[in-house]
Amino acid sequence: MPQTNPRILLARRPQGAPVPEDFRFDEAPLPDLADGEVLVRHRFISLDPYQRGRMDAARSYAKPVEIGGVMECGAVGQVAASRDARFHEGDWVLGGFGWQAFSARPGRALIPIDPAEAPPSTALGVLGMPGLTAWVGLTDIGQPKPGEMLVVSAASGAVGQVVGQLARIAGARVVGIAGGIAKCAFVKDELGFDATVDHRGDLDAQLDAACPAGVDVYWENVGGAVQAAVFPRLNDFGRMVMCGMIAQYNTAAGAAATGAPPGPNLGPVVRKRLRIQGFIVNDTGWQRYAQFRAEMLAHIAAGRLRWKEDVVQGLAAAPAAFIGLLQGRNFGKLVIALD
Repeated sequence: MPQTNPRILLARRPQGAPVPEDFRFDEAPLPDLADGEVLVRHRFISLDPYQRGRMDAARSYAKPVEIGGVMECGAVGQVAASRDARFHEGDWVLGGFGWQAFSARPGRALIPIDPAEAPPSTALGVLGMPGLTAWVGLTDIGQPKPGEMLVVSAASGAVGQVVGQLARIAGARVVGIAGGIAKCAFVKDELGFDATVDHRGDLDAQLDAACPAGVDVYWENVGGAVQAAVFPRLNDFGRMVMCGMIAQYNTAAGAAATGAPPGPNLGPVVRKRLRIQGFIVNDTGWQRYAQFRAEMLAHIAAGRLRWKEDVVQGLAAAPAAFIGLLQGRNFGKLVIALD
């Protein structure tokens, strides 16, 4: 077993979009284990848009990463040593481990996963936090019904691809908004969405063609110009699930993205009796993880659910891959594979 633990630390708080100098590579001794703890050797770590918020000192729903602290993330790994009788060397586990090769965690904070059920990396995507986010947001807020129209932005991303497929399973018609010919083709041809909209083109014309009768559910991952185009098309009693605003993450205090149109006029919320609700998956989602995973595995076994991963090799590649994620350069769920 290695004697040191490679890590990626937060070197400074970004000023706008993150740059490589905001991160620092470091090696530390392997952590010692206390009673009840488990040493996990990370095999896959997850890169997700929410991690941009952890880099800022602004007040939020979770504490920011401290300067000099390990960047936060979910990870999948194998037990390297254990002082918890429930875990044994070689067991696969899911948890929040950070951008590093090893971590020591209380056994009670780990979720065992069975690699025979699905590839372990899926516990960071379709069977992990992004998939759980889609499942919770649709179950609790979006509630798509047969025949309704659902539009999801960032449709080829980790959350969006699951949102659209679960809505299709529920009987809704689904339009996915993505960037570029390849992503739009994947969303329609591989994931089975009814139509796609390329946000690099004429949004209004494409939405008019894809959603002539309006939109019943809008899943928001992006904000900015995409939100401004979809919002006026919401029908009476429409639901807008506020999951993310990636177009605005690099601006101060969530201000409108540079060059984006002003936010939508919220007057129609009253007239149309709209429901606009944000949520954080950590509020209630993990208490329902067993139910979520069972349902998703059934969909996978029946061939109703597909996914795409964007796998990057090596911890040292994480900063550049994360910067690319915020610029939309990834294609599918972004994970870092560790040796």
